[in-house]
Amino acid sequence: MSANSVLLDFSLDPTRISDEVSRKDIVKLCKEHLEKYLDSLKITYDMLTEDGYLCVLSSGPIITTIRFFNQGLITINIEYYRAECEAPKISFEQTRELENTLVQNLKLNHGQSLPALQRGPVTKYFPTADERVIEYDIDKVLYDKRSDFQKIQIVHSKSLGNMLVLDELQNIAEADLIYTETLMRRGVENYKGKEICILGGGDGALLYELLKEEPKHVVMLEIDELVMQACNKYMNSICGDVLERRKADDFEIIVGDCMVYLNKYMKEGRQFDYVFGDLTDIPISDTPTGEIWDFIRTILEASFKVLKPDGRFMTHGNGVSCPESLQMYEEQLGKLTPAVTYTKCTAFVPSFMEEWVFYQVQRGSGAAASV
Repeated sequence: MSANSVLLDFSLDPTRISDEVSRKDIVKLCKEHLEKYLDSLKITYDMLTEDGYLCVLSSGPIITTIRFFNQGLITINIEYYRAECEAPKISFEQTRELENTLVQNLKLNHGQSLPALQRGPVTKYFPTADERVIEYDIDKVLYDKRSDFQKIQIVHSKSLGNMLVLDELQNIAEADLIYTETLMRRGVENYKGKEICILGGGDGALLYELLKEEPKHVVMLEIDELVMQACNKYMNSICGDVLERRKADDFEIIVGDCMVYLNKYMKEGRQFDYVFGDLTDIPISDTPTGEIWDFIRTILEASFKVLKPDGRFMTHGNGVSCPESLQMYEEQLGKLTPAVTYTKCTAFVPSFMEEWVFYQVQRGSGAAASV
């Protein structure tokens, strides 16, 4: 079940919108052609607005708005509620027919129509790194709960498999092995016999893949128990049984605030060959300020205090479409003391539907490199 929104827009000479007679003729013709698909349309409301004109038409439960903007734009929105087994009130093919008919009969400059947006219990739309909206082929919600920390959903995508969504942002899908392998630089880094600390990583994918590399020991610090329970049940194709077992000779999962344990390791003098920051993405912001940026800086500083002198901090960044935010992150790396250097690489992540940037940071000085 979903509320369907069919969207059309048209451009035309702005003088035709400001002229009352012309505007009424356009509304009349729009209504006539809409009635070929929507029965018994009635104008229930209209008004002049500060930037143009608004007209509302109804046909039973279907509401259609025609909006005129003085700048030379007309939008037509058709909205109705559709049961799962019910056919669309107006198909995409019919929407395209309507668009072409209106362009020709109203002598408009340009027209565009979109498939119906479906809004309801099953969320299909998620933002990219640079805040564009992508529609996914999601057909059901498998898990939907709110923990003390975040909203947790696991949804099923026809092409991506099960996908973890946290606070309305896609995190990882069953099709995203490339994400984990690029984060850990499989085939480039040697983890055999190494001590590793994962900050976050509640989906279990990174831990599961690292254990295949025969490390000496991996400790994973995850704050959200519900994320692990959900992924253990619905995402075990990417996490195996590690979220079920929680502890073995070569790994341990600790539920708690990673900063509490990083501070504990500092006091104990415990050090690692690798620390993975599998936490929040680099924020999209004008300046590197605010709570999330403060958290990122705190994690960076603490991670290097528990890293061995030749250890590496491995993390994900953001999409290549966000160069300003990536640059701000690299500026924060440049402020660390002792000085660090870094390499970075990218991979196209299927569930993100965009190219993602990953960082490998180590002590030392020198120019950054891309791989």
